[in-house]
Order: sequence, then C-alpha cells, then structure tokens
Amino acid sequence: MDVVVIGAGLAGLTAAAILGQAGASVEIVEADRHIGGRIRAVRDPVSNRALADLGPTWVWPKYQPGAARWLDRLGITTFEQFNDGDAVITGYGPAPFRQPVPGQDGMVRIAGGPSAFIDALAGIVGTARIRTSAAVTGITEDGPDKLQIHLGSGETLTAGKVIVSVPLRVAAVSMRLPWAPASLLDALSGTPTWMSSQAKAVALYERPFWRDAGLSGRIVSRNGPLFEAHDHCSADNTTAAIFGFVSWSPEQRKKDPEGLRQAILDQLSASFGKAAGHPLELVVQDWATNSRIATGMDLSEAAQHPDLAPAVLRQPHLGGRLRFAVSEVSEISPGLIEGALLSGERAASELLGERL
Repeated sequence: MDVVVIGAGLAGLTAAAILGQAGASVEIVEADRHIGGRIRAVRDPVSNRALADLGPTWVWPKYQPGAARWLDRLGITTFEQFNDGDAVITGYGPAPFRQPVPGQDGMVRIAGGPSAFIDALAGIVGTARIRTSAAVTGITEDGPDKLQIHLGSGETLTAGKVIVSVPLRVAAVSMRLPWAPASLLDALSGTPTWMSSQAKAVALYERPFWRDAGLSGRIVSRNGPLFEAHDHCSADNTTAAIFGFVSWSPEQRKKDPEGLRQAILDQLSASFGKAAGHPLELVVQDWATNSRIATGMDLSEAAQHPDLAPAVLRQPHLGGRLRFAVSEVSEISPGLIEGALLSGERAASELLGERL
C-alpha cells in the first residue's frame, strides 16, 4: 500500500477518505471489532439505524468552520438541541427545584448522530479497505522507503507511509516504536484522551413524556449518579431518549455496575416521573473499560479538556513517512469532532503534498 492508516476513528477515516479519493492505495487497520473510535451508537437491531449516541454528540458549526465544511461536504444535516422548558436541579439547595437553564450558543446535533460521519467516510474508503480486529503491535523501518506495520496476529504489512490515528497513550503502551526519540514518547504518554475515562448513559422511551410536563429533559446535579443530562430525541422525534454523563468514578462503576444502573433509573424517576424509571432500554457505555481507548494513566488522572498538544505530535517523523492524526493533536478544537476532522485532513494533505 501507499499508506496504512492505523485506527478507524473519525480522524483516521477522514485521512483515508481524502487519500483514497486522490488515488492513493490505502488500507485502514483497526484493533477493535467496531469502527468509529469514540463515536458509537445504540442501533436498531433490525434496521441498524442509529438511535442514540454513546460517544460525542454535539458540534458548533456557527463557530467551527471546519466542522461546517465537512457537514456540507458529506451532505450531513444538523438540528437544534431541544432545550425548551425547565431543567431539574439537585444538590444546589435543600430540595430539588425546576428552572430554565440556557443552552450553549451554536450547539447543534447531527441528524443520525456523529455515526453519520463514520458511515459516510467508511462508504468513501470502502469496507474492503478497512480491517477490524487487527491490533498493531509495532512500527519499524524497512529500508529508506518503506515501513513495516506489525500486527498482533504475526502478520506484517508494508507501506510507504503510515498515519497513526489511535489514542496517543494507547500507542505509547501498545506499540513498539524503536525509532521514536524520548521527546516523542513523552509527548505520547503525556497527552490524555478526552473523555476516555467517562461513562455515558442513554435511556430510550416510547415518547418524550417529560416535554408534556414542561421539562427540557435536562438534569443538573451535584448528587448524581448523572451530573448532567439532556433530551436526546431524534430529529424526526421517532426516537425518544434522555442521555447523561455519569459522575461515579471508574472504580465505583467497575465495582457495582448494577447498582449504578439502578441509581440512574431512580434519579430519572425522581426527576421526570415514574415513567422515566421504566425505559425501553438503558445503555451505559463505560469508555474506561475499553483498553483501546483508555489507559491506566487516563484512569488515574482527573478528567480535563486537553490543552494544545506538544508540537512534536504534529510534526512528520521517520523522514516524513509517519504522522499522527487524532483529535487531541489538532490546533483547533482539540478533543472535539472538529478537531478529529481537521487532524485527519491535515495529515492526508501533508502526505499528498509529498510524493507517495
């Protein structure tokens, strides 16, 4: 191949789509059984339609021209986050209370969820060019013009160029990189993966009954287990849902997963009425349990939005034959959907500026 892209998340798929459309021979290898990285959805078992997001949800096209450009390029539409009515607020006084809580200016949801990006880009790349369950264990040089990509199966791929598009700490702990200087290894290990230690809960219902009671579907809570929740109905309202972020630590979640589920149901019931405690389905996506996303370092640190990553992560390596492309290395919107799109775009454009 001209290029092997390691990782089928949003940045990797973006890079591969650009390279493929420019005529390069590209293959993506993905360690997980799923593509999309931190973008994942609850799907209808019959139609496979995305019903709810288990990873990122929002974009801000008004303030994110890169995201707006890719939405337009792929023909993906957006709609306003529902925020009409009162939020339920707990832990900020002696008793729960209701009041409106303003939303963020320019924040919108994607029709079909962020999985629409994954589906569209994978369609451009072609499923024959994407290998799943193919973990990379190392990258070594094979003379002056080629790189070898070593797989856990024992197989070795050879390519002229490589784009590494997996969480950087995962790359540091799971891949043998004998050519990497200490400064690069330190930067990989020192760059946290945004939301990698987070858990997200989604409750699906027959209809958005909370709207009838003048509620927005939002929860703001110091008590938890959801410290924040939002209405998560589909653009056409054929899917009714509430999603929330879990305040319990990874250790608490691992120790008592069933206790967490019951605590979430109790909180939803207390916030929105008894019907909320009996969803059609409750899905808790704990990203901290996925070793392809989170490392021990991610779990041992307090979650915080990533700072601008060290410049060495945006520089070419191995004489221009290797680049990193993940959201966290982007100079714009690091950790966000736009950052992933722009990071993949940048890596591909730089490779195309050179002779493949």
